[in-house]
Amino acid sequence: MKKIHQIYINGEFLTPHGTETFDLINPTTNQKIGEVVLGDEEDTKAAIAAAKEAFKTFSKTTKEERIAYLEKLHAAVSKRENDLVKVMVEEYGGTLQFCKMSAQNAITAFPTMIETLRNFNFEKTVGHSKVRLESLGVVGIITPWNASNGFICSKLATAIAAGCTAVIKPSEMSAQQTQLIMKCFHEAGLPKGVFNIVNGLGNVVGAEITRHKDIAKISFTGSTVTGKTIAKGAIDTMKRVTLELGGKSPNIILDDANLSEAIPLAVFGAYMNNGQACIAPTRLLVPENKLDEVNILAKAAAQNIKVGNPANEDTNVGPMVSQKQFERVQNYIKIGQEEGATLLVGGEGKPEGLEDGNFVKATIFTNVRNDMRIAQEEIFGPVLSIIPYKNEADAIAIANDTTYGLAAYISSSNKERAEKVAAQIDAGRICINKFTHDPQAPFGGFKQSGIGREFGVYGLEAYLEPKAILE
Repeated sequence: MKKIHQIYINGEFLTPHGTETFDLINPTTNQKIGEVVLGDEEDTKAAIAAAKEAFKTFSKTTKEERIAYLEKLHAAVSKRENDLVKVMVEEYGGTLQFCKMSAQNAITAFPTMIETLRNFNFEKTVGHSKVRLESLGVVGIITPWNASNGFICSKLATAIAAGCTAVIKPSEMSAQQTQLIMKCFHEAGLPKGVFNIVNGLGNVVGAEITRHKDIAKISFTGSTVTGKTIAKGAIDTMKRVTLELGGKSPNIILDDANLSEAIPLAVFGAYMNNGQACIAPTRLLVPENKLDEVNILAKAAAQNIKVGNPANEDTNVGPMVSQKQFERVQNYIKIGQEEGATLLVGGEGKPEGLEDGNFVKATIFTNVRNDMRIAQEEIFGPVLSIIPYKNEADAIAIANDTTYGLAAYISSSNKERAEKVAAQIDAGRICINKFTHDPQAPFGGFKQSGIGREFGVYGLEAYLEPKAILE
């Protein structure tokens, strides 16, 4: 069993002032695999003080110097790619397929931001004035458990590119992953205090980051409920915030789409990252006159989904991250049946032979109405809702009838038509005929899916403050 009893402040691995411990449970077996000593408010204040001091000089670094630091981080993280994958599979329960992709996202965050930085101008002429884009200050980075190191790397890369220093609070459930990335970052040899990492609870470490006067900005990825709490707390000191929150993403299958291709892709997409993905297309909107055909194809696709040991190459869906998350998903499956949706595949209980872990059956509901809770609330598990629509206008109305607006997906044999529909969807990122990622394109949500954007130029500008100089 691993004991993690170090945080990282001012370039050093330190024993936390905090003494509370948190058990790390392998979600595949529900066996304890370690424990982490959690930092407290004093640790957080020390980390903020170190970042504040480092900001004095780091904010004055040149573009070339920042690129050199990003290159060092890239080299250090790249060397541990296999380890990053292995620890994520064990601690989080992500499938080998997903964890390999997630580790790649973490690694490529640095060269992607280098490319952005090389082409970015920190001084512009606007009207008759000079506008300087200056580093905001100390950034609080708060990340979730569903792709921990990927979020840490992308947010830190952006902060460094902007000349900001950082205090990072990862999920306490990701402590082994955090320990590994901490060692990678240390090896990169950045100036002391540029990044600091404190393991701890949201209502302790996260709360201190939110209220502390020396934090200039918070970049948070997680639930909408927590995001609202952070936004309310941040207003007292007028912190800038970037909030990437929940989603209930529609996947619109237009009536000219090739169903034999689109439906299996839709089913596999809904189960990405074990269904624990804010961008997962969990509402499948299909023409009502093709519902029977869709049901047959969706059921067949679900039967090809392998739920099982996440360490196996062919596993598509691993366990839920915790017993609590398992119970949450089970409750929604029960609610779906009580609401009158038709259970097409899956259902309550664990798959046969997987009783020890937090495994959920790959589940599909059909004949779902968009006002049902399973269509409106983020379940964060492998549960797909098939919703019939009457015509294109109805599909657009249903897609937008949600408090969320993070992502959306459209399938059509006519690209122009798909783009016209996309223009009418309230979502920050829309994929047409495939699931894809562009690390230079802005990422973030409409409505209660968040505030602000990450990645590329849009993400970088969120860490900068414009200063107009009129002569």
